[in-house]
Amino acid sequence: MAAVLQARSQGREMMLGAGDKVAVVGLGKTGLSALRFLHRAGIECLAVDTRDVPPGLKEAKSLEGVPVFTGGLRADMLAWATHLLVSPGIGLDQPDVRAALERGAALVSDIDLFAQAVTAPVIAVTGSNGKSTVTTLVAEMAAEAGIKAKAGGNLGTPVLDLLDDDCSLYVLELSSFQLERTRKLRPQVGGVLNISPDHLDRHENLTDYAAVKGRLFELSKICVANGDDPLVRELAKRSGSHQVLSFGVGAGFLDFGLCEVSGATWLAFHEQPLIPASDVALQGRHNLANALAALALGEAAGIPMSARLKALRQFHGLPHRMQKIAESGGVVWINDSKATNVGATVAAIQGLAGPIILLAGGEGKGADFAPLHAASKNKVKAAILFGKDRHLLREALAGATETLLTDDLAQAVAAAGKQAKPGDTVLLSPACASLDQFENYEERGDRFMALVRSLQ
Repeated sequence: MAAVLQARSQGREMMLGAGDKVAVVGLGKTGLSALRFLHRAGIECLAVDTRDVPPGLKEAKSLEGVPVFTGGLRADMLAWATHLLVSPGIGLDQPDVRAALERGAALVSDIDLFAQAVTAPVIAVTGSNGKSTVTTLVAEMAAEAGIKAKAGGNLGTPVLDLLDDDCSLYVLELSSFQLERTRKLRPQVGGVLNISPDHLDRHENLTDYAAVKGRLFELSKICVANGDDPLVRELAKRSGSHQVLSFGVGAGFLDFGLCEVSGATWLAFHEQPLIPASDVALQGRHNLANALAALALGEAAGIPMSARLKALRQFHGLPHRMQKIAESGGVVWINDSKATNVGATVAAIQGLAGPIILLAGGEGKGADFAPLHAASKNKVKAAILFGKDRHLLREALAGATETLLTDDLAQAVAAAGKQAKPGDTVLLSPACASLDQFENYEERGDRFMALVRSLQ
């Protein structure tokens, strides 16, 4: 499979040309990157945003000849456009957007613009949880092998800002919102890590959400699938791909899995031991699955095994993802603010020995919190709940653990500081989005760390 790294696409086929006019709907990182790309390409464009002062406003206004309208989507400006590039965070059912599309405006995405411009091979990663960790880890594996790789997409740098003629490999994290608007991307390798309920405020149900994730298998030449996840297995089967690598921590035949050697757990390829689990720098059993996924993706791309194993020994994870931030008086504090859905929080709880004081809450996105009940029973000694959907969380956890309602994260941290005893782990793993009280999960995690530091 090493030929993947030698593959080069033709690229440079522009989807847009003279006479096309693009309305970029929504600023922030993605919208701003699209404006810069279109401006450089000489495509007439403008930006609209519902917010009065959206992120990236100052830089957008600095682009000569690019009008920027805020405080509403401006139906007249959407009607002006021949194409709409809609931020992944904005639903296509928004009335002004829907009306413009019905009048004949074409939908274009930053992912498809990237796909038309890129010439190096692409690895794409999606899933409900672990995407950022696996994407970054694969890029680290490539770097250890001396391969110039760039990682981004839903993680960190928008795809259009990644484009570089000297890049040899792109590793992209893709959300369900990005996948449902992608038509041109053809990754050499596509991995689906797992599927659990998320974004059900945007997707009609779990089946629809899973189908969108499964599009990555249909688009990719080589598929990497979580063999432990029945939904992912079914999606891989439906894709009809003859090139599928599987990974998982469960029993059964897997290309990349676990084995026992002299009573110790090892990561293995075709049941041949590769590295002791204790040597993997990432902590928690769920991160063993992430490590196996990265090994499988690297195998499909032809990254040398020695480089992959060295990266596993060195990569300690990303900020806001099971990040140990303090240990004081026998109490460990962990920042898992990136846990914006139920599946991520269940994995975090299962990965810790306990007893746990859980801090959770925020905007639930229509999720079913019921799986938290079984995960918390006999392991979470108390759940301190905050934010918009704290009452729904309390209902789901009733009978599994003691619950305490607070208004915000500051109150929750203060309450945890009073309750925690030596041997406890205080875990911020919200199971919810942050947008009810914060700009994003990073701001929530930074605030948590500052609050914890103030207790020390």
